[in-house]
Amino acid sequence: MKIEALDTLFTHLEAQLATPQNELRRLFHGRGQCFEGLEQLTVDWLQGQGSQSQSSQGQLVVALFKEQEPTFVEALESKLHVFAGSDTWKNAKGQAILLQHRYQELAPTQVVWGSEETFPVAVENGLKYQLELKKNQNMGLFLDMRYGRKWVQAHSEGKSVLNLFAYTCGFSVAAIAGGATQVVNLDMAKGPLSRGRDNHRLNDHDLSKVKFLGHDIFKSWGKIKKLGLYDLIIIDPPSFQKGSFALTKDYQKILRRLPSLLSETGEVLACVNSPAVSTDFLIDGMAEEAPELKFVERLDNPPEFADINPESGLKVMRFTR
Repeated sequence: MKIEALDTLFTHLEAQLATPQNELRRLFHGRGQCFEGLEQLTVDWLQGQGSQSQSSQGQLVVALFKEQEPTFVEALESKLHVFAGSDTWKNAKGQAILLQHRYQELAPTQVVWGSEETFPVAVENGLKYQLELKKNQNMGLFLDMRYGRKWVQAHSEGKSVLNLFAYTCGFSVAAIAGGATQVVNLDMAKGPLSRGRDNHRLNDHDLSKVKFLGHDIFKSWGKIKKLGLYDLIIIDPPSFQKGSFALTKDYQKILRRLPSLLSETGEVLACVNSPAVSTDFLIDGMAEEAPELKFVERLDNPPEFADINPESGLKVMRFTR
């Protein structure tokens, strides 16, 4: 990346934070290749919920996705310190500025300025989510799926929902908030599912409507079917999970199971976030494995995730019988 491009970054941040932020949001998305010289850098704003329903101060998380020359990192840190003294930052009521090195093992995060909150409760679309910083690459919620969660919240009234690869159950929280009668969450990682249970509790949801299955999906079809049929199935897998899931090899195995799990008027949100595959991967895969399901639309990605090549970003595809 280029030191001279940092002026573009901070001009952008000044503009974004000129309007007070009251929710979790991506502020700068260099990985969309729309900002020359800043392709390996992103900036997120973590606006949370404090005690007594008062908004907490926000944290700025700057992430580097590839190792940079020391001179670039030093210039970035210097400019972040200057930014912390600006009127824009003071008006935004920023609490901390963090720098995450995503290219290193466990993605270590350093405090550049201020006092960090490691376990912030952030707000998105009016819903609360427990995040965790400084432990893993991901903080507990994928921000590019904001419109997907919003769509689920708006279309879950009276529905039974199956949430595959549930992670911390963001879709589940949105579905219950939208009036779903039942959500079944499945993920082989039990830790994130436990965080998902916490997320529902944060929103005062009735946990009797929510199930958490910590199983390998390919060994659990019987359990899943026993709890169905489902009016909405959400598939949001990782691109690769060692020993359990490989996108181009295993996604089709899921698609072919869908007809036996869906209600007569059921629909599917099939998601993929790998630049290595296009929308045709899902459209053609569904046509081959579950031809009774027809492609309806691709949901928009949030504007802050603009990408010079739309096929490289998140793809959220809607199918119905």
